[in-house]
Amino acid sequence: MKRRLVLENGTVFEGTGFGSLEPTVGEVVFNTGMTGYQEILSDPSYCGQIVTLTYPLIGNYGINRDDFESITPFVKGLIVKELCEKPSNWRSSYSLDEYLKMKNIPGLSGIDTRKLTRMIRSAGTLRGAFAGPDEQVEDVVHRLQTLQLPTDQVSQVSVKNAYPSPGRGKRIVLVDFGMKHGILRELNKRDCDVIVVPYNITADEVLQLKPDGIMLSNGPGDPVDVPEAVEMIQQLIGKVPLFGICLGHQLFALACGASTEKMKFGHRGSNHPVKELATGKVTLTSQNHGYTVSAINEELLEVTHIALNDNTIEGLKHKEAPAFTVQYHPEASPGPEDANYLFDQFMEMIHTIEKEGEEVCQNA
Repeated sequence: MKRRLVLENGTVFEGTGFGSLEPTVGEVVFNTGMTGYQEILSDPSYCGQIVTLTYPLIGNYGINRDDFESITPFVKGLIVKELCEKPSNWRSSYSLDEYLKMKNIPGLSGIDTRKLTRMIRSAGTLRGAFAGPDEQVEDVVHRLQTLQLPTDQVSQVSVKNAYPSPGRGKRIVLVDFGMKHGILRELNKRDCDVIVVPYNITADEVLQLKPDGIMLSNGPGDPVDVPEAVEMIQQLIGKVPLFGICLGHQLFALACGASTEKMKFGHRGSNHPVKELATGKVTLTSQNHGYTVSAINEELLEVTHIALNDNTIEGLKHKEAPAFTVQYHPEASPGPEDANYLFDQFMEMIHTIEKEGEEVCQNA
């Protein structure tokens, strides 16, 4: 079936619909990863967005049962240059088209994704809608230009009630702002006793769980739209070792007096080079964010990592409290696992703080 992508600037791309044929509206973004479309589709950080994949052939290895980053996908739509209708992989359970139909997610293939990507890079992220051949373009454009996109993405994707992922090791409270399963998987791999909690938990409720460490997860949207989380983090800094990823990094920065801003087209892909300032080491990272920390309170925070592509802040640490954060995804999924050592660094920080506490007790 013929379908069109209509952008708020009046541009129209004509292609073929696949997956669900439901109407959809969202922020159109692009991801430069060559593989990992299953993880991208199920990443809660894409809540409310229509994702364009720049790699030309998508769907060739199908959809399997193992590589999901959430149970429910929140992506608004998928755009590809060419859709593979007959996947070939021993793990494949469904074709991409079948999966999108199951989850009621619309797709569009056969358009010039290079032109669309160049347009987004030039104009910034644009609101877009999938429209049928009978809809008037002028009406769709007017609707897009007057549309207010939702700002409650975190409340949509966060877990509603706390639940445990038991282990015999350190107790970690994982605050879910739109958590990818990869983060939980990395903590479980280190035998952590994890309790996943909703985004709007209070600091007192976190401390009642007697955590050895606190993990702030990734998530969608603008960090300014989650003021209750900023307040919670402010009250926890210095009391428990803390590690933040992506949106968790931005919320931690706001809690320490920093500011954030919307990026022109964001960082979304699996090969973004990041430099660690202390060592000069460059790591290839998986990234997915449309906002960045733009300025910090240098009395409290120190920049630890920067993006080599545009020099934006990619890592922070607190100068006094045991807390550090990164903008990129050390759990990868998809992408390189070069930065996986940060989970070990978090565990070492917890051990160090505990040891210091024991020494203080012995000397008291």
